[in-house]
Amino acid sequence: MIDAVTNWAGNVTFGARQVLRPRSVDELRRVVARGDRLRVLGTGHSFNTVADTDGDLVSLADLPPVTDINPDRRTVTVSGGVRYGELAVRLHEAGYALPNLASLPHISVAGAVATATHGSGVGNRSLASVVSALSIVRASGDVDVVTRDDATFEGSVVALGALGVVADLTLDLVPAFDVAQVVYDDLPGDTLAAHVDEILSSAYSVSLFTDWTGVPEAAPPRVNQVWRKFRVADGVDAPPRWLGATRADSPRHPLAGMPTVNCTEQDGVPGPWFARLPHFRLEFTPSAGDELQSEYFVDRADAVAALSAVGAVRDVVAPALQISEIRTVAADEAWLSPAYRRDCVALHFTWVGDSAAVRPAIDAVEGALAPLRPRPHWGKLFHQAPAYPRLADAVALARAVDPDGVFRNGFIDAFL
Repeated sequence: MIDAVTNWAGNVTFGARQVLRPRSVDELRRVVARGDRLRVLGTGHSFNTVADTDGDLVSLADLPPVTDINPDRRTVTVSGGVRYGELAVRLHEAGYALPNLASLPHISVAGAVATATHGSGVGNRSLASVVSALSIVRASGDVDVVTRDDATFEGSVVALGALGVVADLTLDLVPAFDVAQVVYDDLPGDTLAAHVDEILSSAYSVSLFTDWTGVPEAAPPRVNQVWRKFRVADGVDAPPRWLGATRADSPRHPLAGMPTVNCTEQDGVPGPWFARLPHFRLEFTPSAGDELQSEYFVDRADAVAALSAVGAVRDVVAPALQISEIRTVAADEAWLSPAYRRDCVALHFTWVGDSAAVRPAIDAVEGALAPLRPRPHWGKLFHQAPAYPRLADAVALARAVDPDGVFRNGFIDAFL
């Protein structure tokens, strides 16, 4: 047994026999071909056991950091270990961008895609939606290239590592653009209920932060902060007062008391897309990892109902909570995406780093949201088995390409 290896949050200690770090795709193929049970470890930002195994863990961090831009097709091909923060700088220098980014630039492209990680914006889909091709190392060590022309493509992009090791991905690009970020304080809960679509659509990317305190039971919460990210070319509409909220007079961190220097620049100062769309700067670690996270997607049409449902259990939720973020994700076609064929509002919970305290809060949230058919984020903590329309197809695909279960683990066995 190896020395203890944990995820970023420290709540999961991996049970692997060893951690392998191949330095080339050929070495990766040999590692996979001789393995009997194997899972890939990205940057470790999942909060559950999706990457755990009693076999071997494989890290792609030592693969050559390929970022090959094809100007004719306006795509980039990246190796599996590349992080978004590293990729974004290279793209921007060449005049390109990705349509959206997650709140953290520290995560790997392959890991984020595999779990349908996302940013925010009513017109912005998950990060996986820009993938046009993947090179997947199967259990035999052979490499299959899966493209949008393949019938199994939408089942292969968000696949939780159950189909093999993604050696590289090809992503669609857009021209580089500038973003200005403006934060507002104290949006009233009744205003949120009355204007939820207007608020969530008020900028290219919008995030609402709340601690679920100080609100009537079974009502949408007061919003501590609204982070509005505008594409500069589309105009910046950021008056001193907006729907009862006040424009922040200094930089904000979503968590009161945390250093704002960790956050991307605010106050409407224009800057490159990659330096504004995430909430946190690449050069800073946003926290020490002493936290747990959950996130649930519901139909955007049910936004007020979802906020009210969680408000009804706020007495259980708030004591275990550090902060909650409310975002939007546009519908996509990936079989295991929480936004599969429905525009969503995502309710994210950053919990305290105490599993015993968080467990009843997760149960309360899941019970409250159950009538709205919530789908959990695959990389966060959840208890109830998710219901996905294409789940049976995903199971069949995994069995077809990995009949011996080399890439399975307890998490895959439980949910696929």
